[in-house]
Amino acid sequence: MPAFRFADRMLEQLDALGRISESPDFLCRTFLTPEHRTAHETVAGWMREAGMTVEHDTAGNVVGRYAGASSGAPVLMTGSHLDTVRNAGKYDGMLGVIAPLACVADLNRRGVRLPHAIELVGFANEEGTRFGDAMAGSRAIAGTFDAATLAKTDRQGVSMGDAYKAFGLDPAKIGGCARKPGSIAAFMELHIEQGPVLENNGLALGVVTAISGARRIRVEITGLAGHAGTVPMGQRQDALVAAAETVSFIERRCTGTETLVGTVGMMEALPGAMNVIPGRAVFSVDIRAGDDATRDAAWADIETEIRAICSRRRLTVAFTDLYRSTATPCHPALMDAAEAAITAQGVTTMRLPSGAGHDAATLAPLCPIAMIFMRCTRGISHNPLEAVIPEDVELATGALLHFIENFRPVN
Repeated sequence: MPAFRFADRMLEQLDALGRISESPDFLCRTFLTPEHRTAHETVAGWMREAGMTVEHDTAGNVVGRYAGASSGAPVLMTGSHLDTVRNAGKYDGMLGVIAPLACVADLNRRGVRLPHAIELVGFANEEGTRFGDAMAGSRAIAGTFDAATLAKTDRQGVSMGDAYKAFGLDPAKIGGCARKPGSIAAFMELHIEQGPVLENNGLALGVVTAISGARRIRVEITGLAGHAGTVPMGQRQDALVAAAETVSFIERRCTGTETLVGTVGMMEALPGAMNVIPGRAVFSVDIRAGDDATRDAAWADIETEIRAICSRRRLTVAFTDLYRSTATPCHPALMDAAEAAITAQGVTTMRLPSGAGHDAATLAPLCPIAMIFMRCTRGISHNPLEAVIPEDVELATGALLHFIENFRPVN
C-alpha cells in the first residue's frame, strides 16, 4: 500500500474510534455514555495536537477551534457525529470529524492562518439511538433544541435529562451553546455516501445538492380474521393482502422519479397465526425526496391508492403521522466551490441528493450548508461491513482542504 499524506494517520484514528464501544461484539456508542465521553476526549486530544483549542459544550458536543487571522470574522464550521447506531460501521459520521482534523493539522504544520477561524464539531446524538431523538447536539448549536425531549427515556427507563446530569452537564444550560445568527459563515460536512450511486458511476466523490425531506406514516388496515381453511377466497377481508398490494404500489410509484424513494420497513400481521386470515395489518411507510413537492405528491397518490384498495376489499384504514422533515437544499455557491475542490484533485464528480439525514440539515436555518459525499464499498452503511478505499480517503481530505483554504463567505 502506498504512503499517503493524510489517509494513513486518518485510518489509524478511525480504527481507534471504532474500538470504543459499549459492546465487545459490535460497535455501538450512544449518547451520554462512558463510551461517548471516551470518544470525545480522544478526539479532543487529537484536536489539541492539531493546534486547536477545545471545548466540551453544554450539549455534549466536542468543539475544536483553529484561530484565524481575524478574531471577529464569522467562522467556517465543519464536522460530523461521533455517536453510532447499534452494530455500526466505523466511518459513518467519524470520517467527517477525522478528515477536517487532518486538514487543520496540515494548516498548523505549515503555519497557515486563514482570514476566519475554523471550528470542528464532533456532534453528539445525531443518530438518536439511545433516546429516539436525533440531532440533539446540532439542534442545540442551531438554537432549536426542544426541552421536551429531555423527558424521553432509554431502554432502562433513564430520561435524557437525568443522563445529562449523570454525565456532568446541566440540562437547563443546553441552550447556552446556541450560536448567534451571522456567527457562522457556512457549514461543510464530509460524509460517506451510505448508498451505491457514486460506486455505480465509478466516482470517488460527489457534491450533495440537497438533504431529502422525509415523511413517515403508520398505516393500520383492519378487516376480519377468519379460519384459513373455511372462508372462501372471494369472501375474505384479508388485511395483509391489502398491505401487500400497497407495498407493490409504493415500489411502482417511487420508481423512475428522480430523488424519490419509498420504503415499507416494518409490518405486522395480526393475530399472527398460521391458520388464521389476518384481520389486521400494521406497517410503516417512509417517503423521501430531494424536494417536498415531489415527496408530498407521492404520498398523496399512495394514500389514495390505499383507500381504494381497502374500499374494494371491504376494509377500513387509519393513518398516523409519525415524522416529517423538510428538504434542505445546499447553497449553490458552496456546491460550486465543493465541485471545484474535487476537480482540483484531478478527478471527475457528480451532483446527487442525500437520502439520509445529517447534522448539516439541522444547521441550515443558521447558516449556508454544503456536503461532499465519499463512496463507500457497495453502498453499505449502518453495518459492520461498512468500508472505504484509502485512495478515496486521501482524495476526499485533499478536496476538503482545498475547500477550506479557498473558502469565501456567500450571501
